[in-house]
Amino acid sequence: MQATAVTERREESHSKLRALLESRTETLSLLNELVAMRPFKPGPDVQVLLQEYCESLVDYTASAHFQLYSYIEQGKERRSSVKELAEAVYPRIAAATQHILDFNEKYDRPDNCSDLTRLDDDLSQLGEILANRIQDEDQIIELFTQERD
Repeated sequence: MQATAVTERREESHSKLRALLESRTETLSLLNELVAMRPFKPGPDVQVLLQEYCESLVDYTASAHFQLYSYIEQGKERRSSVKELAEAVYPRIAAATQHILDFNEKYDRPDNCSDLTRLDDDLSQLGEILANRIQDEDQIIELFTQERD
């Protein structure tokens, strides 16, 4: 019975991680589509894709929180190596989350899409922040998915 509970818990956590990775992949794909539209000119194509990207970006950010960090915060993760790493990288992830929310606030409304003079720079900065965040997440995911001793 205990082995079944462990297997079910492991399957649930792997399912959550798959959802996180799918959300991340969609967000990065949309980022690539958006960057391919350089140089940015106001218009419906950029506006629609930018809003879709912002939505995906926020969904990914929420997914990371709910699929990964909340599990650890709720004390469901018992391995000290996972908890210690999560505690070490969480401040960087929280800072990245704030930057993501600021980007979303700036660009997710149609009235904000008329001035795109900073979009290229903002996307470049966001790309660096996402790359660092993904590295941190991947470290946690790697430890998280290792079989328990």
